Amino acid sequence: MTKHLIAPLFAPFLAMALAAGLASASRAQDRVSELTVMSFNVWGGGGNEEKDVSETANVIRKAGADVIGIQETRPEPDVCDADDCVPTGPSIARDLAKALGFFYYEQTKSNPALWANAILSRYPIGKATDNDLGVKIDIDGRTVYAFNIHLTDYPYQPYQLLGIDYGPAPFLKTAEEAIATAAKARGPALDLVMKDMKQAEEADAVFLFGDFNEPSYRDWTDTAVKAGRHPLPVRYPSALRIEEQAGMIDLLRSVYPDEVAKPAFTWTPTTAATDKDDHHDRIDFVFGRSAKLETLSVSVVGEKSPEADIVVTPWPSDHRAVVAKVRF
Repeated sequence: MTKHLIAPLFAPFLAMALAAGLASASRAQDRVSELTVMSFNVWGGGGNEEKDVSETANVIRKAGADVIGIQETRPEPDVCDADDCVPTGPSIARDLAKALGFFYYEQTKSNPALWANAILSRYPIGKATDNDLGVKIDIDGRTVYAFNIHLTDYPYQPYQLLGIDYGPAPFLKTAEEAIATAAKARGPALDLVMKDMKQAEEADAVFLFGDFNEPSYRDWTDTAVKAGRHPLPVRYPSALRIEEQAGMIDLLRSVYPDEVAKPAFTWTPTTAATDKDDHHDRIDFVFGRSAKLETLSVSVVGEKSPEADIVVTPWPSDHRAVVAKVRF
């Protein structure tokens, strides 16, 4: 008899629990969150040219970031060729997180989408994705995934097209050659990104940070060529694939669609715009995805105006950073 009475006895409580759970899930979906996210290549473990890690921490602090994708947490070796350069020495991720009072996750797996990466967060960090490219973060009861990648810089198509020597890579003449070479160089890494992103399909929001070492097709346009910014229009494949295959939004271009008025170059503050042995470009990105994503602001963080919207001195890196404030 007891066995038969259990179901009726607890049915009202089960119904109440289920209703409460559904209501909680509904409240989480209805909730609006604001978050400031950032991508920052800190250059050689943030200690290049004898710099202290406090300079890198100061950049993040001034940007007001909550979640940050860090690239180059470790230095390059003394011998670093264009096509052969393995990170060496200790990572600064722990020291950087300690200076900020943040949580951190070291992305230690060896694969083509990573080169000395870490994710820092004001919020506790949960489980990592299978290929170590992203982590789950609980933000006030809402699930956010943060992905952080650092793609190969060799061969580097802008240099190949402009006849700038960088390792033994051949020079290129056409957009088709550049697209094919870029896809071959970075395609395997993006395959891993797509696999890991499948684990984030039910998230309230997904962000991807990265030093792509490749410009965006949104920047190398006919309009930019006519303005003298680039030698020819190129539909670079990596950012395009992130947008089309992963359904992500290029947050900077969502706010500043005019690539001539707002070039937002992140590479590089270490050379002049007139330097014939270099070419300035936007190769550092913050992408986002959410059912109700609203980009409130996007800024380039760097050494001086007008190149940077948020100026921090001294500036510790050979890249400028990108920071976006979003609501979802």
